[in-house]
Amino acid sequence: MLEVYRSSSVEWKPSPVVALATSADDSQVAAAREDGSLEIWLVSPGAVGWHRQLTIHGEQNSRVSSLVWCRCSSSGVPSSRLFSSSVDGSVSEWDIFLLKQKIVLDSVGASIWKMAASPSIISQLQKKLDSGFVENGHIDPRFHGDEDETSESEDNAESIELREEPITEDSLVALACDDGCVRIYSFSDSDQLTYNKSLPRVSGRILSVAWSPDGNMIYSGSNDGFIRCWDVKRSHEVYRITVGLGGLGTGPEFCIWSLIALRCGTLVSADSTGSVQFWDSEHGTLLQAYSFHKGDVNALAAAPGHSRVFSAGSDGQVILYKLSGDAIEANDDMSSSKVMKKWVYVGYVRAHTHDVRALTVAVPISQEDILLDEKVKRVRGKEKPLDFSYHKWAHLGVPMLISAGDDTKLFAYSAKEFTKFSPHDISPAPQRPPIQLVLNTVFDQIPLLLIQSSYWLDIFCVCVKRGAVPDTGCGPSGGLATTDMVARVKSKASRKIICSTMSSSGALFAYSDHVKPSLFELKKREKAGKSAWIINKKQLPPNLSFAHSMVFSFDSSRLLLAGHDRKIYIVDVGSLELIHAFTPRRKELDDALPPTEPPITRMFTSCDGQWLSAINCFGDVYIFNLEIQRQHWFISRMDGASVTAAGFNPRNSNILIISTSSNHVYAFDVEAKQLGEWSMRHTFVLPQRYQEFPGEVVGLSFPPSSHSSTVIVYSARAMCLIDFGMPIDRNDNHDRDLTNGQDSALKKLQNSAVNGRLKRKLKGHELETKQIGRKNFEFCAFRDPVLFVGHILKNSVLIIDKPWMQVVKTFDTQPVHRHIYGT
Repeated sequence: MLEVYRSSSVEWKPSPVVALATSADDSQVAAAREDGSLEIWLVSPGAVGWHRQLTIHGEQNSRVSSLVWCRCSSSGVPSSRLFSSSVDGSVSEWDIFLLKQKIVLDSVGASIWKMAASPSIISQLQKKLDSGFVENGHIDPRFHGDEDETSESEDNAESIELREEPITEDSLVALACDDGCVRIYSFSDSDQLTYNKSLPRVSGRILSVAWSPDGNMIYSGSNDGFIRCWDVKRSHEVYRITVGLGGLGTGPEFCIWSLIALRCGTLVSADSTGSVQFWDSEHGTLLQAYSFHKGDVNALAAAPGHSRVFSAGSDGQVILYKLSGDAIEANDDMSSSKVMKKWVYVGYVRAHTHDVRALTVAVPISQEDILLDEKVKRVRGKEKPLDFSYHKWAHLGVPMLISAGDDTKLFAYSAKEFTKFSPHDISPAPQRPPIQLVLNTVFDQIPLLLIQSSYWLDIFCVCVKRGAVPDTGCGPSGGLATTDMVARVKSKASRKIICSTMSSSGALFAYSDHVKPSLFELKKREKAGKSAWIINKKQLPPNLSFAHSMVFSFDSSRLLLAGHDRKIYIVDVGSLELIHAFTPRRKELDDALPPTEPPITRMFTSCDGQWLSAINCFGDVYIFNLEIQRQHWFISRMDGASVTAAGFNPRNSNILIISTSSNHVYAFDVEAKQLGEWSMRHTFVLPQRYQEFPGEVVGLSFPPSSHSSTVIVYSARAMCLIDFGMPIDRNDNHDRDLTNGQDSALKKLQNSAVNGRLKRKLKGHELETKQIGRKNFEFCAFRDPVLFVGHILKNSVLIIDKPWMQVVKTFDTQPVHRHIYGT
């Protein structure tokens, strides 16, 4: 039985999300944060697959204002490119293969508040609409059936999108600028954006911009309360809308924060008065207006079928509006055969505690559901499994709304059944700080903890104190773990730290920012009966590339760095000389050839010092033999999934354990270049409860014993103990008490007002588990978001967590309405 020691003293302050964008194939969502970093998330329909695939550490001084993911054709091959605009007036492209941000447009001389890409694909649905199914800017009743919330016809329309005909001509990007101009640029295969034209300058700031579905018109919104429709070819203003509804009063500025143009001919606007208004895009006339928000409406998004619109704002609400089957009476000057349909308010969800800054819609492409022939009948007499809401709508092809904002979190909602089910917390521990625990150090065997923050490293001594701790939330309490700071090392010139590592002896540590890596030596001296810690900087070889990952060999004699130039460098710590450089390959080729693989983002070494496992962000694994300094093996990504955690088994240094974003565990025999015996028997028949692991797996912890066959796999929500020496209970599909869709259930258990019936069910299941004894793949749920789990001894672990409300108190912004920009 594991003893758990807990600590909550770690500083943790994630950065707000300021922009979201979905890739052209709907498989990825990009999230830009206020600190300049960009995250790429793999979209999944449920428990399996939500994964932060990569993080690009951009310029911390470049404040991203919007993101756009453009479909383009590179050398005849359809591809996509991710761009961001900044309030400093520049435009950047994010290379998710090379993990870098590059400026493609220097400052235009004014802040850019929003950017929008012209439509680059024509859907079959749009062809039908253009050929006569749209009359007077509204859907003909022959085309749209009943639009009830649970309508099967709408479900089909929202789930199936026929939009796969790329246009090979250069795509256009419109920039909404602070000086009152809408500037249009084109991009093709070249790295730079090419200036196309500017629309006539208007008074005030242009805060929002949107293209019409056919790409012939541009709509712009400004801080003077006007929406303007522009003819792109003639650069002529077609009409102007005065947005005067004012749910909270007009005030000195009336800001149009967001615009979206729908295929049905409706233009939707969101403004600073809390109003969302629907306009006839052909004539510029008002259709409906709603003022359900109690502050600025910052973002709009539409479901793929364009019959549902979502709005979000500074009050933390996300609201759904739906195109109903009810018709508006036609004006006298319009033909009676032309039907105008109503947009109606459906409901709201408030998952965020702070301002919601961004919305986007994605359609999962992975499959979570069990095949019919794989479903296992429930054992007679067993308790009915708990059925959490997320599984009822998390299916292949169901559109999902994703929201993010100042509370730093991302939530996913069912676009079709928005008000029926609770949203899913994609990232319960956003921007989790990297933490490393080092046991048996040269400093009297005192465990050391290395914690990486954005601009400094903290080193702590760990001391465990036995004693009961009330309400631990996971496992038997061994007591509290106290941390005493040894040193804080700040990065040079306040540059953001990308990666860090500490040697197994504790005497060396290193980090890399986006300029170069740095190596330090830690010493302890006794003076006048007191201990003094001394840090000396050691000079690494010149011209080393900055690193995405670094690790010491197990004997602390060598430092291995995965450079941004896609090579792996080995530095002898004693002589401080570069002794070798690997170039990761899929096939055995000459190391002198230039690199062709993506940068390495994770590295792990074996206890005997022979093996190095290097992993890129896409899930490819490269195995190197450090003794003969050659690449030994290449493992292609498993089932197309990324690697979420890995490590060599201390019991057998030839066995590499890997956990993937599809919630599979693999044991590879790297010496034999094959799957290990355990994986051959069990990998594809893992228990259902593990396949539905609560949250994204972020780490592994092995006991510090050469005789143990166990490993702890953990996420921010739970941990699972796997014993490779025990059999697997395959007939456990009735055990679904820890599905990833349990957000609402876990939240109820964490709050004081607990749902009594649900709590009794969970306690009853825990009692049943205790009566039958410990089983393999045993789970333990966490009460608070967990940042790190690591073994202190064979049967005791250190858990570093943080109550989320303590994190919320550190935010710079309060959960109230505030202006986006200053005076």
